[in-house]
Amino acid sequence: MVATREVQWSELQRDPKGVAALADSGDVRVRRRDGAALLLTREDRVLAAGEGAVAAARALRNALAHLPVDVAVEALTEEFPWLGLLPEGDLPQFVTDFVTAARISADLGEWSVLAQTLREWKATAAVYTDPALVRELTEPLSDDHGPVPGPTEA
Repeated sequence: MVATREVQWSELQRDPKGVAALADSGDVRVRRRDGAALLLTREDRVLAAGEGAVAAARALRNALAHLPVDVAVEALTEEFPWLGLLPEGDLPQFVTDFVTAARISADLGEWSVLAQTLREWKATAAVYTDPALVRELTEPLSDDHGPVPGPTEA
């Protein structure tokens, strides 16, 4: 893997062909004073990465679908040790959600879907570290707080 080269915004403005030549051999991070850095990369590399991600997500889905759930959970727990905090009955749902989110992310090229799924499950696991909170969130509600008001226009 080629290291990402860095240039200043002014260099891109001064010598766009030279910076484009750098991008032919690897990604170029363009530093700006007034904003986040930009990443200049060739479209063919991005498309190939996307195709690879889709293939990997499909292979993962197929592999996990053919494994017994306990084996799939064990494999994923090696990567996500916080799965050990979840109730055993929730683990098959995590596997399903993980595979679905990975496939959606790969198909869309938008990995925030998988990242959000992992954040939500990790937050759920964190709740299980506090027995009082688990009890409070899982016991039946006994108080009637009256009717819920309708939506209001903003």
